Formats: sequence, C-alpha cells, structure tokens
Amino acid sequence: MIIPEEQYKNLGKIKPEAVKLLKESGENAWLHIKTPVDLWNYGLDSKYEFLDAISASFPLHDKGFLGALRVANIHKSLVLRKFEKYVASYVIGGSLVRGTAGKDSDVDTFVIIDDTDVKRMSRIELLEKLRGIIHDYIREASALAGVKNILNVQVYLLTDFWQSVKDAHPVMFTFIRDGIPFYDRGTFIPWKLLLKMGKIKPSPEAVDMFMKSGDQTDSMVKRRLLDAMVDIYWGIITPTQALMMLAGEAPPVPKTVVADVKKLFVDKEKIMGMNELKILEKVVGLYKDHEHGKLNSISGKDIDVLMKESEEYIKKMKQLRGKLESRLQEHLADKIHNDLFSLLKNLFGDKKEEELVRELENKLIKTGKMHPRMKSIAREILNVQKKTKGKKMNQNELQSLSRDATDLISALIEYSQRKEFVLMEKGIIQISYGDKKADLVLTDSGIFVAGADGIQKLHNGKLVASDRKDLEESMAKTKDRTKLSLSGENIILLKKVLGNFDIVF
Repeated sequence: MIIPEEQYKNLGKIKPEAVKLLKESGENAWLHIKTPVDLWNYGLDSKYEFLDAISASFPLHDKGFLGALRVANIHKSLVLRKFEKYVASYVIGGSLVRGTAGKDSDVDTFVIIDDTDVKRMSRIELLEKLRGIIHDYIREASALAGVKNILNVQVYLLTDFWQSVKDAHPVMFTFIRDGIPFYDRGTFIPWKLLLKMGKIKPSPEAVDMFMKSGDQTDSMVKRRLLDAMVDIYWGIITPTQALMMLAGEAPPVPKTVVADVKKLFVDKEKIMGMNELKILEKVVGLYKDHEHGKLNSISGKDIDVLMKESEEYIKKMKQLRGKLESRLQEHLADKIHNDLFSLLKNLFGDKKEEELVRELENKLIKTGKMHPRMKSIAREILNVQKKTKGKKMNQNELQSLSRDATDLISALIEYSQRKEFVLMEKGIIQISYGDKKADLVLTDSGIFVAGADGIQKLHNGKLVASDRKDLEESMAKTKDRTKLSLSGENIILLKKVLGNFDIVF
C-alpha cells in the first residue's frame, strides 16, 4: 500500500486494520505500507531494484500514481537496454515527485547522456541520434504501460548539463532539487548534495545574463506583437485570394488587392460592403508600413481590435462564399442554356425553346445523327435556370450537366459545320479569267461571283454588288443544290461581263 505522506502519522491505525482484512481474506499475503517519500528515498539510496519491483506490480487500486511510475520505468528500461553505456542518469521529476500530480498528469523525466567518451561522431550528432531513439520509445512505453499519462522526456548532454549547473540555470536548479533518480552512475546524486549544501551558486556572468534577459523582454514582446499583426494580415489576405480564385480571377498581389476586391466584389458583384473593404484596407496598410520600415511597434490594444475585426471579416468571407457560389451557379446555368439555344436557333430557326428541343429530337436524334443520350441532356438544359434559381440543383449536379452540355454543343457545332461544308461544296464552280480567280455559286435565286472584287450577283445580264448575307440567305433557301446547273445562256452572259473564262477542275 502507498498512502499519502500526510497520513503517515496514522500508520499505527492503518496497518492493524489492513492486516486484519488480509487475515480475514485467508490469502497468504505480505503487507508493505509506504509513502511516496519512502519510494523516492529508494532512488536517492540507489536502490533502483525496489522502484523497478513496485513499478512492475499489478495494481488492485490506483489513482494514477502507480501508472505514472510504470510508464516512466518501462521507458527507462527500453532506453537502458538499447544504449546503457551512454546514459549517465535517468531521473523523474515534476508534479509526481512534488506530490501535486492528478490522475492524468504528465510524467516528466530527464535523460543525461554521457558525451565525454565520444570519438566517432560529434557531440551534437550523438545527441540528435540518441534523442530520436529515446523519443521513439515514448510511444512504446505508453502502450506497454496502458496509461493515458503523457510522458515528457528531456534529453541533455552531460557537458552541457554541467555548464547549466555551473550557471545555476533555473530549469536545472528545479530539476536537481525535485528530481529522483531511477538510474544514476554517480552524477545526479552529487549534484543534489551540492545543492543542499549551498555549493551550487550562479556565477556573476550568469547573473548578468539573466538580468539582460529581463531587459530584452520589451523588444521581444514588441516583435511578437508585430508578428501577430503579420499573422492577422495573412489570415485576411489568404481567404480573400481564395474568393477571387473562386470568382475565376487570378489571386491578387498584396499591392493591388484592395482595388481588385473593390472592383469585383463591391462594384461589380455587389456582395461585399464598405465595412469589410475598410478592414482589408487597414490591415494591408499596416502590413505595407511594417514592410517599408515605417511601423516598428504596435500595441496589444490595437492587436485586440485587429483580432476582433479579422474575426468579423473571416465570418463575412464565409457568407460571401455562399453568395458567390450561388451567383456563379446562376451564371453558369445561364451560359449553358444560352449557348445551347443560340446554336439551336441558328440550325432550326427562331422558335420557342420547347419546339427547338423537339426539332433536335426529330431531325438529329431519331435520324441517328446524334447519340440518344443527347435528348435527356437537352431536356435538362431546358430547365436548368429554373432549377438553379430554385436551389433544386447542387454544385456537383450543375458541374456534371456542364460537362454533358459541352458534349452536346460540340456535337451540334460539328453537325452545323458539316452541313455548311456540304452546302458550300455543292453548287460551287471555280473559274479563272484573265489573271483572276473566282467562285461561281449557283442558287435558286441567281448566280453569285465571289472573288478578289468581292461578292457580286448576276442580274439582268449585269454584275451588281452583293454581300455575304445575301449569298448565305440565297444558299439557305436553295432547296436542292445537287440539281443546279450552269446553263448555256448564263455562260454567254458571264462571258459578256467577265470575258473569256476557264472552269478549273
């Protein structure tokens, strides 16, 4: 049994009662009642095997004390098994030794590495190598101990530790005062005795060093406050750049970010107010002043204000993202819809949208000129604007439809180009006259001459000026270009206006 130190005065009452309970149980058991100080004295007396035995015992009841001992002892065993010759001391300290630990308190240990006989590698290389292995054993020790207590291990070189002891460094001073060795090769206990004797005192140089650290506090705090301002700046700039990219723009550089955001989100999209713009402008201005050496300090009060404003700004950015995504979805839906029906109107004439979809089904899909899946895509695009505005289509569905719409529009463009190519090829005769070349385009409404002199039309035995629009309309109205022919009468008329010409094959 391990009882609290303050209960030691009641040992005379506790032990008889415990012995009585053991006798009543009928078990053949030996009873040892100790306090934490008794255990720590085992360490100070170099009786480490007693600490090992207690740490390895099976708990019938434990408020965390035995678990903390167990995880530290297992870790010590793993470290010593791997490289015992390098370990000068393995010491436990912290709240556990001071008697202030709770059930889930951290377990603080120190490992002192003997670097006085290192020849094949540098001291720093030795420290980093052993420190890495020692820290790797923490996870293994925690798993084997089966406790939740976090094991904190500090690793020091013996020579560095001696230097810190000589300077009476506060961390080392506390470590030596409170620490209990779980393993020691004659280094830690002499330090503890010297400390008790008052022999470990700081040198004048150490006093000066610690005094100077106090003088450095002001500059250090000012630098950290400026660092906080820079962190707030990036905390605002980065989400702003993300929204710009979401809107399809390149992420703005800090120099122009305020103007770019105003132009896009305030003036054009109208989803950001002037309050948010002023916060952005303020933070950018502070950062620029700091970057150019004009701002050398900032108060904690100003940082508090910036933090509050940045939180409001980030909250607003999240709201703007939702609005922007909704707006962009509507723009995308409009584009998909308009691109498709603009193309269908060019193919089938200016008709109602429902009629255009039926024309697509009857003339292109049912005739096998397009894949049957294009029917459902066209139907989806017909209603895409209503679904998007009614929030009945999410972003993933819209993106999927956009990809399908690209397939449909590409197929329609290919069909249109193929149709125009056929129309242009049929009923066209290439001629040469003098040093010129031209195309004779035969239509139901007359013959056109297209060449270096522009587009002309044969009318009443003369060539009159025409244009591309007139030519295309005449070609579109021609019912069957395969049945057109150049009559002898038209050949005579063309010779009168062009002179002798040859047909080019």
